[in-house]
Amino acid sequence: MKGLQAIGITIATAEATLVEPVDFHLQPGQPLTLLGETGSGKSLLAQAVMGILPETLQASGTLIINGQRYQLPQDRDALRSLWGRTMASLPQEPWLALDPTMAVQQQVAEGYRYIRGHSAPRSVAAAQDDLAQLGLQAAAQKFPWQLSGGMAQRAAFAAARAGGAEILIADEPTKGLDVSRRDDVAALLGREVAEGGTLMTITHDIALARQLGGEVIVMHKGKVIEQGAAQLVLHTPQQGYTRELLAADPVAWPQRHTTVIRSKPVVSAQGLKLQRGGNTLGVPENFVLHAGEIVGLHGASGSGKSSFGDVLLGLLTPQQGSITRHVAASALKYQKIYQDPSALFPPTRTLSQSLEEVLRRHRIERSKRDTLMEQLALESSLLTRCPDSLSGGELQRFSLLRVMLLEPVFLFADEPTSRLDPLVQQQTLQLITQMARQQQCGVLLVSHDRDLLEKGTDRVIAMQAA
Repeated sequence: MKGLQAIGITIATAEATLVEPVDFHLQPGQPLTLLGETGSGKSLLAQAVMGILPETLQASGTLIINGQRYQLPQDRDALRSLWGRTMASLPQEPWLALDPTMAVQQQVAEGYRYIRGHSAPRSVAAAQDDLAQLGLQAAAQKFPWQLSGGMAQRAAFAAARAGGAEILIADEPTKGLDVSRRDDVAALLGREVAEGGTLMTITHDIALARQLGGEVIVMHKGKVIEQGAAQLVLHTPQQGYTRELLAADPVAWPQRHTTVIRSKPVVSAQGLKLQRGGNTLGVPENFVLHAGEIVGLHGASGSGKSSFGDVLLGLLTPQQGSITRHVAASALKYQKIYQDPSALFPPTRTLSQSLEEVLRRHRIERSKRDTLMEQLALESSLLTRCPDSLSGGELQRFSLLRVMLLEPVFLFADEPTSRLDPLVQQQTLQLITQMARQQQCGVLLVSHDRDLLEKGTDRVIAMQAA
């Protein structure tokens, strides 16, 4: 029988159970979507199915894949023989999935060439077609490190699908994408399902869950609390947590009153022109950010949002124009939250060790770290883990914590909530707002979610496509 059935899948450390027994059935043509807060166990569940859990974690239970039974943990290594041909995974962090030394087109073509067995010319043609469908024609010969976060996410998606696996596990496939690109990815996922593919999607994007339809599982603190048809769960939820989750989606937020900030400027740009690949980016020529002000920056992937923030930070030099820092402070007070939090923390050190260096170097009391962890809903037990055993959302909140310890006067927040579920996203934005007002920190916040920016910032700047 085609498909994947999970029976009693449990995930634990030596000290605690992280995911309590989960049962589900993935059937061809019937998508399954996992929703829930950051750290609820969704990604761990996907990693258990693929057999790629970190060594410090162990899965138990039974998987039945296309009629073949696998018992965990003893058959974990046997699952690797299914990679590419039977099962494919699209992980949260595209830069961890892509080879930094290979051009994008070459990576996609390899799946067709060495897994499907196509000829070299046919593989290249298929890769070109896939990239064109995802709006990546111009990026075909670029390396992953030359791509924006949204472009890298689409490239990783193309590479994951190239081998023709019947079962696709997509972990946050639309993270960091604008609405049109999200709809493109949703359409591609829907096409896979319509052609008889088997799909499990892990997402914080409620709009994507509604687009995909099928079945939905809602997880909370390692438990399945609601499960059923998407139409019922997402429109008439039975559990209080599910109702709170849906209400925290920016679409449901109340309209925010326009706020005019007239405090002193923090940073400004005059006569700015910025180019990439010979193209002039649609960055604002003149820009002023005031103390305590939160400005939203919106635009398509690759339009230059990250580059604009880097120019304001002094990390990138514009072709024309000047940047003025109006607050007499060290460069340390001008900070950035990166799209990819996994790049911020050394992989072999615990979060406690990484943060301890910051506390010691800048003479910060540990009690301040603990207070911020509580505000960011981060359990103290997470400090003992290495980055690879945390979810993307947990790492993103740790990156925000690290920045807030330094009390910045300017914060460039590059997609700080893209890895967070609606509830934690709402809490995190409230915390950033509180920090901006109390510390008189100017914040430039990038997001592809127009509703979040319109309802959660003081004003919004729309970037023009390059």
